[in-house]
Parts: sequence; structure tokens; C-alpha cells
Amino acid sequence: MMNRRKFIQQFTWLTGGFILAGDLLSTTQGRGIKKVRGSVSSNGRGIANVVISDGYSVVVTNAKGKFEFPAHPAAVSVFISTPAGYAFLQEKKIARHYMLFDGSATKMDFDFKLTPLATNDEEHDFFVWADPQVQNEQDVQRMMNESVPSVQSLVKTYPADALLHGICVGDIVWDKPELFVEYDKAVAAMNIPFFQCLGNHDMDYNKGGDETSDDTFQQNYGPTYYSFNRGKAHYVVMDNVRYLGKDKDYDGFIQQHQLDWLQKDLAFVPKDHLLILCVHIPVHKGTKNNEALYRLLEDRQVHIMSGHTHYMQNVIKGNIYEHNHAAVCGAWWSGDICDDGSPNGYAVYKVKGNQLQWRYQGTGNPVSHQLRAYFKATETGDHLMEVNIWNSDAHWKTEFWVDGVARGSLTRFEGLDALAFKTMQGPTLPAIRSWAEPKITGHLFKAHISSEAKEVRILATDPFGQQYSITEKVAFG
Repeated sequence: MMNRRKFIQQFTWLTGGFILAGDLLSTTQGRGIKKVRGSVSSNGRGIANVVISDGYSVVVTNAKGKFEFPAHPAAVSVFISTPAGYAFLQEKKIARHYMLFDGSATKMDFDFKLTPLATNDEEHDFFVWADPQVQNEQDVQRMMNESVPSVQSLVKTYPADALLHGICVGDIVWDKPELFVEYDKAVAAMNIPFFQCLGNHDMDYNKGGDETSDDTFQQNYGPTYYSFNRGKAHYVVMDNVRYLGKDKDYDGFIQQHQLDWLQKDLAFVPKDHLLILCVHIPVHKGTKNNEALYRLLEDRQVHIMSGHTHYMQNVIKGNIYEHNHAAVCGAWWSGDICDDGSPNGYAVYKVKGNQLQWRYQGTGNPVSHQLRAYFKATETGDHLMEVNIWNSDAHWKTEFWVDGVARGSLTRFEGLDALAFKTMQGPTLPAIRSWAEPKITGHLFKAHISSEAKEVRILATDPFGQQYSITEKVAFG
């Protein structure tokens, strides 16, 4: 009978260089490998200048597609930065751009076999899921019955040869790693390749320090930091959740070895390429050493994709635009909105060359659903209109008309979304998870209108010229 190690080695070769998650050995055991060697090929021919890494060394393949370098003692895997023009390695749509070290082996060959794309990939689309965060069967059912069909419907609107992929920016589950398999089913059903980012609820707690808290995630999804390419876009996924060694005690921090790796990785990326960097905890306010990261990103066009907060916030800092995404699960599956009033959902991005466009897709809502209006009576006798435009930033334009008469633009302010306040404020709301509370948000707008007003039309225009309009009868509730 074939022994298990020999079977794994042969199976790895047959499947093009990855092992099914159930066969992966503990990531703390891959310390016997002294040298990393392998190849990258397509249709039997080696591919030159492909970036390969173990998370510490970063090298490129030679003219024959070969690579070789000393393995770092702390490395647990070897991964490929899939080059533009090739399909992503995947298994049932879960990205498999890596090979974990076999803990009992002292020598392994890491051979990656790629398939050329039939379509030019300089134009492509991707979706960002933040915080599906399932904890129980009820959460899983909502993800499968609401979130997944939303993506499926959206995918159907694209041409058959469109290049699509997804990225989940963490909190795949809610401290229940056994539910990774349910997320995998969701990805398979959405039928587009998905890359995964580690969230604070995806870690192993009480298992040591930060170096061991990622074991189960890595066994299921590979390295917690890596890169890949599509067209003129370079994607980077990083781990900015640092486990501090006590149950659920963590902070936002990017370890120095990751920053060192990123510097080496970016050395192979042209400065004019679009850089899309994905993390779980927001960088602009939740990552303690964000300045160290920002220094590495200077002189590039950068978009950071983050989650964690369960609300929407767009932050522009010089050359860096951070999209802090609202959650797939909203306010922890307690309703249909996040705690800033934005609907449960995900973001949709389009890459054209090195340019990026985006919009938000509320689960179960039409594309046009990008704003909501409320009316309040005031002590002065007029009415206050408040409008939530959840994906807005300083580049959006607002206009409104009262009973057909143009009244100019709305005024941005910070406050609580009225629907979030109504459905979440207080110790008994929301009914499912009553600790969820509304949060102050900066994507609210307001205007005073006459007490005689009957109808208001609001027009919001995004930075790409896309217009979203609603017409509301003035009513209170």
C-alpha cells in the first residue's frame, strides 16, 4: 500500500502544486526544508521572471522557469505571485497559489503549472467581501440564501468571458473555524475565484502567540500574506491582526518580516501599475504602525481594501485611498443594515489598465440603491432632510429639488443614521444581537426645507459620472 507521504507528493504533482486542505500538515512542522526549488510552467514550457516567495525570500524564475533559494527557518509555505495573463490556481474556486511544507519532509519540489488566459486581463472586475462572519447555522443560511444569490445574479450580468474574482478581507467566520467549510461552499456556489485575508475572528486563540494563531487559517487557505497580478494591477494581501497571546486579545499591527517581504515584492512591480492592498483591520486608524506601511507605498497609486468595522468609510491620504467596507453580515446578521445605515452587502470594482472604479452593492437591492432619505420636524417650524449616501467621499456631487425647484447641494455632516438608530439603539435592539448599536458616520448629508414641501428629488453623482436619484414624498416616521 502506498504510504501517506508518497501519496501526498504524487497528488501534489497531479493537481498542479497544491494539497487539499484536509491533507495539510501543521504549519508549525515545516522546519525540515533547507532549500526551496521548483519551477513555473505552462503547456510544458517554463515561464521566466515569475515571482516566487516563502514569505521571506522573494525571487524570480530563470529563463527556463526554474527557481531555487534557501528556505527561511520560519517559513511554512511557498507561493507564486501569479503573473498577468494566466488563470489563478484554485480548487473549487478557493485560491491555491501556494504549497505548504510537508512537516516530515526535508526536500520538496514546488512546481506550479499555469494556464494562459484566453482574454486580455487589463480589464477585469473583482468583488470585495468584508466580514461574512458566520457563527451558527442561522448565519450560514442567511449567507447562502441572501449574499450568495446576490453575487450569482451579478455575475450573470457579465459576458461569459469576463474576468472576475473575489477577495474576502477577513472575519470569514466568528471564532468557529469548523465553519470555514460553509464559507467554502458559498465560494463554490458563487463560481468565481476567491482569495482570503485573515481576520481577528479567523485565528486560533489560546494556542501560543501570533506565530501559531494562524495555523488553522493557513491549513485551509495558505499564507496570510502574498501577492498576485492581473493585467496592470498588482494585488497584495497582508495580515495586520497581531494576536497578543491571551484569549481574543489582539491589535492592528503589521509585523516587520511582512514589511520586509512587501518591500522585496514591490521591487518587481512597475511604479505605474495599480496597487491594491487588502487587510482586515483598517490601516488609517486601526493599524498601529501604519506609517511604516505608508512609507513603502510612496509614489504609487494605492487602494487599500479593509473591513472589520461593519460600517462604510472612504479615507483619502495623499496617494492612498482606503475603502473600509461595510459588512456582508451587516450588524452581525441582526438585520439588513450595518450600524451606519449602509445595507448589508459588498463592493464591486472595475479595473481598466491602471485605473479603478467602484460602487457598492447592497444585498438584494438594485444597483440604483445607493442612498436613503429621512425627514424630521424642527423646533423652528421647517423640516430637516437627512440623506445617507453610504459609499460617498469628498468627490461626490449632491443636488436636490423641492417641489421641482432646484435648491443646490446638500451639506455633509456626522451623525447617526435614522434607520440604524430606530432599529438598533437601546439594550433590547436589535432583537437577534442586542449589543449591536448605531455608530456615528460621516457620510450623512442634510438640508432644511419648507414645512410646506410636498416632494423632494435628490441626485447623487459619483466620481465616475454615475448618477443615483431618489424622489420622496415628504413624510415623517
